[in-house]
Amino acid sequence: GTPGVGKTTLGKELASRAGLSYVNVGDMAKEGELYEGFDEEYDCPILDEDRVVDELEDRMSEGGVVVDYHGCDFFPERWFHIVFVLRTENSFLYDRLQSRGYTGKKLEDNIQCEIFQTLYEEAVLSYKKEIVHQLPSNTPEDLERNLDQIMQWIEQWMKDNN
Repeated sequence: GTPGVGKTTLGKELASRAGLSYVNVGDMAKEGELYEGFDEEYDCPILDEDRVVDELEDRMSEGGVVVDYHGCDFFPERWFHIVFVLRTENSFLYDRLQSRGYTGKKLEDNIQCEIFQTLYEEAVLSYKKEIVHQLPSNTPEDLERNLDQIMQWIEQWMKDNN
């Protein structure tokens, strides 16, 4: 999902409730300096996707990992049983991004990304369509509903695969 939609909040809480491990790719990249340059226009480092995949490979092959990142097209398809794309209405998202200090082009481009469903389209093109699901992420009630829904999915998957 777009920055500000609630990926980290959902991911951390889900991992805690389900007894899974949690990986925030942005934090991992920062700690390991997994970058290949700096984007002056967006004032942020450029992720070295190959190094991120190499870094995560062993952990992902063990399973039981919640991965939190805004994009997904560079992750191997074999890593995931299900992909959730969080979606937030623009009025909520605008306020969240502004409160993070996003301004100008960075703010506008992230809002456009959400309007045009860019990250959902990327997910559908990167994985089997039937494993990609959109979830609304506007309110605390949405968060709880999403957690309940994903926990039910995990429980069913465990029954079907163990």
